[in-house]
This record gives sequence, C-alpha cells and structure tokens, in this order.
Amino acid sequence: MQIEASPLYLDTSALAKIYVQEQDSDALDAALVGRRDLLISELALTELTSALARRVREGQLDGTAGRRIYQQIFRDVGAGEYRLVDLTSATHREAERLLLTLGQHAPLRAADSLHLAAAALADARALVTYDRTLHAAALAFGAFEVVPAGLPPRP
Repeated sequence: MQIEASPLYLDTSALAKIYVQEQDSDALDAALVGRRDLLISELALTELTSALARRVREGQLDGTAGRRIYQQIFRDVGAGEYRLVDLTSATHREAERLLLTLGQHAPLRAADSLHLAAAALADARALVTYDRTLHAAALAFGAFEVVPAGLPPRP
C-alpha cells in the first residue's frame, strides 16, 4: 500500500491497526513509516479507548496490555506523531450537513459524518479507514483519496 496524498486523516479503524495487531496492520505500518502529516480526531481517541475496553471486557486483551496501549497512544499524541483535530461546533455543523446530503445516498452514521467533517475541515487529502460504511461514504463524498482503495463494500 502506498499513499501519496498529504495530509492523511486516520479514522479509528486505521488508528487501531497501528496499536493492535490486526489484518492489514503491517501494510498500514509500512505505508506510514516516516510520515509527519497524520491527522486524527478526538473522536478517534475516544472510540479507540472504547474498543480497547471492549477487548479487555471480552477477554481478547488483558487489562495491563489495554492500559499500556492507551498510554502509548497518548504519549504518541504528546510527542507530535499526530496532529490532533478538535471537534468544534463547525465540525458538528459540517457533519450535520453531510448527514442531510450525503446521507440520502449512502449509509452514514453520526460518528462517521464527524470523521468526514473533521478530515475535510483539516484539509486532509486522504482518509484511511477499514470501516466499510465510512469507506463507502467517503468515496461518495469525493473529497479525498480513500485508502485502502480495494476495500470491498459491506455484503
């Protein structure tokens, strides 16, 4: 996987692959090595924390590992590995506009509309997502290179 566009917005599903070994984690890691143009939102941090807690609760991850991953994410944010995009009232209004327009043509959840709006308002040129619903909505939006390109739609 190669991503030319810059800056690059990572949604929660992409951010998770950086910290938890999953399918496509290695390919994404290789594509991001050395990049200094990575954007994430506060929403992604909260959603990833929720996903870590769920994995601990379901026994897929032990509590110590979950806390260690959580702490590492925030160390990386503090070290400038990512530019943190705030969810402002302007972000919410843009998300609502997307729900009323794009949502008529593609399934679009509230959190997904916030990711799209945050990426757009931060001038991202690419959006990385492994969430099929957000991937389809981002393609319909048409403002970004959507990565990975070959993600099949939800059956």
